[in-house]
Amino acid sequence: MTELMNWIEEKTIKQLQAALESGEITSRKLVLNYLKRISKLDSSGPTLNSMLEVNPDALYLADKLDVERREGKTRGPLHGLPVVIKDNVDTNDKMHTSAGSLLLKDHIAKEDAFIVKQLRAAGAIIIGKANMTEWANFIAEDMPTGYSSRGGQTLNPYGKDFMVGGSSAGTGAAIASNLAVVGIGTETSGSILSPASQNSLVGVKPTVGLISRSGIIPISHTQDTAGPMTRTVEDAAILLSVMKGIDEKDSVTYTSSSKEINYTDYLKIDGLKGKRIGVTRKPYFDYVEKEKQDLIDKAIEILTAQGAEVIEHIEMPSVAEDWNINVMLYEFKPALEAYLKTVDSSLGMRTLADLINENRNLGSKALKYGQALFHQSAATSGRLTETAYLDSLIFDQEHSREKGIDAVLSKNNLDAIITPNNSGAMIPAKAGYPSITVPAGYTAEGEPVGLTFTANAFSEPTLFECAYAYEQATNNRKVPKI
Repeated sequence: MTELMNWIEEKTIKQLQAALESGEITSRKLVLNYLKRISKLDSSGPTLNSMLEVNPDALYLADKLDVERREGKTRGPLHGLPVVIKDNVDTNDKMHTSAGSLLLKDHIAKEDAFIVKQLRAAGAIIIGKANMTEWANFIAEDMPTGYSSRGGQTLNPYGKDFMVGGSSAGTGAAIASNLAVVGIGTETSGSILSPASQNSLVGVKPTVGLISRSGIIPISHTQDTAGPMTRTVEDAAILLSVMKGIDEKDSVTYTSSSKEINYTDYLKIDGLKGKRIGVTRKPYFDYVEKEKQDLIDKAIEILTAQGAEVIEHIEMPSVAEDWNINVMLYEFKPALEAYLKTVDSSLGMRTLADLINENRNLGSKALKYGQALFHQSAATSGRLTETAYLDSLIFDQEHSREKGIDAVLSKNNLDAIITPNNSGAMIPAKAGYPSITVPAGYTAEGEPVGLTFTANAFSEPTLFECAYAYEQATNNRKVPKI
């Protein structure tokens, strides 16, 4: 058992599929050993606390998929492989979907989220639900990342004193620790990119519209998206290709221009050759320590050595604008209340006001850090016809797109821009534009640092070319010494 537990460390989708096809392992053995790792590393030992619960049917699902494989029937690239899902994504099984909140600890979704249907169709085994910053970090103003009232505090496997990263923290810590093959996070602003950077992972925040949001507990229909969190760029490309698709329950997916794309076609060793990459130093480099800046400077040298033309000191024209979170505050209330209609009425959670009142009744167990953002959103009318909302929406999209990323790319004839970690996540989030972060190294104390590539809508193929070429030239990721 111990030998196999060690063998599965850092194995990729393709490596595991080859072992399954050859009969070297079975899906049952894989699941059993990932469950053993969860027990050894997450629930005891270092107690990373990245998993909220495991799927009680995981071994039976593995048996079923093993039978299908023996009969010559494989569903897709994830056939028989364990996947971790963030706890705000609906799964219609014996697991709960709670957004990390005690208020929804008994909520079992009536239907799989669209992306879960896509994963299951490709053969994935949903092995468990990952802890997360409660309500995707949209309840309190000073809640530490990775904390939830239901699950407690997730720790960074690279060091308990390091930040574990934005609200997909549990997925980040779990995949970094090899508790599953790949994982799913969600992002409204930095919640995939941050934990990916902090846990030395590849994180893909896709263009809004590429991935369906139906069946995911929402914050903002303007900015929300799910995305892959993996240990390699190739695994991220495979996972994103599986997740995308047109969903009649989420009309934004009809805007996607990437319906037939397989992102593995863009994994090119020479993917940086001829690319023009802009470096937006101000103010983004100021957000990280000098040692981390130095690691990004080394990354820039590698980009150049791989054939990219790096354009220094690119200015984001709208970066100094007076940004706010009004769009999220206005959109959260009606979006959440629409989701709560799918929750069993016996739980008594139908409105944001219900959540606020029940949190208050639970007291310190639920409100260790308060619920200031809940109150701010509840104070809005919930109507998206308000002038204040529409003015903020128009401002955000104009200054993040035409007067932001589009302007930078066009003016400088760039393929992509780079920033350290997730320091530049806010403007692409407001634009609904994609970013990919990849490991860029570690500080002297061992804290991971990420390099993030960003471009305009549906530019994922270009970003995969850049990220893969950089990854292959560096192989920066190291297994955490837990």
